[in-house]
Amino acid sequence: MNIVFMGTPEFSVPTLQTLQESAHTVQAVFTQPDKPRGRGKKLKPTPVKEKALEFGYPVYQPLSLRKGEDAEQSMQILRELNPDLIIVIAYGQILPKEILELPKYGCINLHASLLPRWRGAAPIQRAILAGDTMTGVTSMQMAEGLDTGDMLHKIQTPITEDETADMLHDRLKWIAAQVTRETLELLEKGALKPVPQNDAEACTAMKITKEMSRIDFSHTAKEIDRTIRGITGFAMLHGKRVKLHQSMCTAMNSVEPAGTIVDARTLSFVCGDGCCVQPLVIQAEGGKAMKTSDFLRGFSVQEGDRFEMAE
Repeated sequence: MNIVFMGTPEFSVPTLQTLQESAHTVQAVFTQPDKPRGRGKKLKPTPVKEKALEFGYPVYQPLSLRKGEDAEQSMQILRELNPDLIIVIAYGQILPKEILELPKYGCINLHASLLPRWRGAAPIQRAILAGDTMTGVTSMQMAEGLDTGDMLHKIQTPITEDETADMLHDRLKWIAAQVTRETLELLEKGALKPVPQNDAEACTAMKITKEMSRIDFSHTAKEIDRTIRGITGFAMLHGKRVKLHQSMCTAMNSVEPAGTIVDARTLSFVCGDGCCVQPLVIQAEGGKAMKTSDFLRGFSVQEGDRFEMAE
């Protein structure tokens, strides 16, 4: 089949690589415009663009597919390519109806959740924050709504108790590539059986905000642990801002006030329910993330010291 690929971040790259290794023809790649990054604010290509150029694919970076001159030019390009299928994964733009209806087999989107659960922008983080024990990747026939199209194929995977959003992201991107490959195989065999989503079971994965990362130590240990693993957590320690990247709930309990450090060797602290959380990876402001044991070599902490809510 002739395929146009649309994707932008690192999460999309394994799927593009899978297509490149397949018998299908990638006619072109659409990705978001380059953005200034780093201290020098130099324009940096998206991960998908870098990989597409490595493979020798034509790359298009319209500001919008829905309005303006870029949208008109993009539509003309797609009409000339006349692809059999458009595959979309974490592209970052909403496709208009005329693009959705252009290819012979329509547009297929790869979404990092077990739809209809966690439609929207942040399914990986939301799954961890909610305490979900399972997640996965779903391929779906794209419709005009937000992740509302008929489901085509799924692969599910457990979320482990110590898994962070970054860890889960790095597993799911390869599962997405597998789902893509298997979806295309089923499509070629005529064996795809679209399943409508049950809207009554749907929930929306709203965007993550910075405010959500401020740790409220009055919350339960499980809630705080999920915040740290799902979106990282900010707190104050000895008047300095620190960032907690990874953690685990411990078997310890305490009647000390919430935020109190009860084990100076591990930085384990009390939460609102009396249970404790142990930070595993921590980062001082302006420093690098490191294991808690390494952090404590340069940061003196005693039992009874307290984490406070970040300012």
